Amino acid sequence: MFTTTLKPRPTNRTHDLFSAINELKKKLNAVVLAHYYQDGDIQDIADYIGDSLELSRKAATTSADVIVFAGVHFMAETAKILNPDKLVLLPDLDAGCSLADSCPPDQFAAFKAAHPGHLVVSYINCSAEIKALSDIICTSSNAVKIINQIPETQPIIFAPDRNLGRYVSEQTGRNLVLWQGSCMVHENFSEKKLVELKIQHPTAEIIAHPECEPAVLRHADFIGSTSALLNYTQNSSNQKFIVATEPGIIHQMQKRVPNKIFIPAPPVNNCACNECPHMRLNTLEKLYLAMENRAPEITMSEEIRVAALKPIQRMLEMSI
Repeated sequence: MFTTTLKPRPTNRTHDLFSAINELKKKLNAVVLAHYYQDGDIQDIADYIGDSLELSRKAATTSADVIVFAGVHFMAETAKILNPDKLVLLPDLDAGCSLADSCPPDQFAAFKAAHPGHLVVSYINCSAEIKALSDIICTSSNAVKIINQIPETQPIIFAPDRNLGRYVSEQTGRNLVLWQGSCMVHENFSEKKLVELKIQHPTAEIIAHPECEPAVLRHADFIGSTSALLNYTQNSSNQKFIVATEPGIIHQMQKRVPNKIFIPAPPVNNCACNECPHMRLNTLEKLYLAMENRAPEITMSEEIRVAALKPIQRMLEMSI
């Protein structure tokens, strides 16, 4: 269980890496973007921390020459799509995404062809190839807002996350055609264990990400994007929360309100399955080496980049 006590200050090794990374930032004119699901040390060294929408906005407006994306592959791809002339680095190229992997481009192209006349709205947690096949990109922060701006007579395909799509459909009253993809972390929370945990902590509020399965969402006191969950815990008068999303966000929750208690929702098995194994591939050492070596670099064909840029730009325009 996470308590109100913050992590100890960095060890000498961590402190030395912090110093070395900060020196490289100056040398390269680099910016470090980190997702909330990253390890706490990476969040602490980052220039900007956020969810997919916030980081997309930072990537679109940064004046840095080098973008170091401490997240997963599709996030770094998005930064490259928005910044073709900048060097975009990902500490570990194997930091993928189970949700993105659940939507192969060739199969999705066939799915799209089978639904002519449909507008394709794709969750940002997808590959550049899927973005290139889409009309509008969304995040969990703005999906409802974007769907509500589309005429009711326009049929819509929503991809790739079926749980987020189902939630958006319920919130908007729209009948969305869903691609049946899912996130290995958010589909792994145990309803039974969640209820047992609530019995142990009756005053705790359950907060959940909309990528969770419906069985988990039905118990939630609040459902929202990563940023929305963070803001909710800060503004709520409640003192204890059961958090049904990747537990990396708890680092920021504790920093903002150290007097409150945060308990990660339990997975089905007795494992750390509520932690994203892809996110955790990035480490401080790999972050430093990526900057030192100017690699691994994110690259893609210009054809894919240009095609993927259009739906991202539409998202940013519709999110103002």
